[in-house]
Amino acid sequence: MNAGLARLRASQEEERAATKQAAAAAIGDLSDRQLFIAGVALYWAEGAKSKPHRRAEVLQFINSDPDVIKLFLRRLDLLGVTRDRLTLRVRIHETADVEAAEKYWADIVGIGVSAFSRATLKKHNPRTARKNTGDSYRGCLTIYVRQSAALYRRMEGAWYGIVGGAVRQPD
Repeated sequence: MNAGLARLRASQEEERAATKQAAAAAIGDLSDRQLFIAGVALYWAEGAKSKPHRRAEVLQFINSDPDVIKLFLRRLDLLGVTRDRLTLRVRIHETADVEAAEKYWADIVGIGVSAFSRATLKKHNPRTARKNTGDSYRGCLTIYVRQSAALYRRMEGAWYGIVGGAVRQPD
């Protein structure tokens, strides 16, 4: 790579970093209400939903991003859900290090590995050129909240409240 291109890329990376820092600083601290709303939107995007053809009013959330998991757990804290009500399961490729992934997610959640159900192993497809390999690959974490039907209904109702609030015309 020539020096001019290297300087351009370095400049672009600096600009990206500065933009991200400014955007993060503009958010600042979140109130409990703001965190509640963010958590509802996050759940509706990534969590399991009950369907008319399959009623399953239970909070179940899956993601591979530790920050997304932390935000979801913080929302559960706001709702008074204690860690002993959680069942965790790693979903990971069969060729990965399941034990290391469970330890990693246990540390993120702040709960013992004994709270984990047996991992769901994804079969390897040799025709796929996977990029999520190596020591940094930890699969997805699924969080099940036991006895959560009432919380699920509140989550669903809050989502419809957000949608309704967003589409109402100002006075």
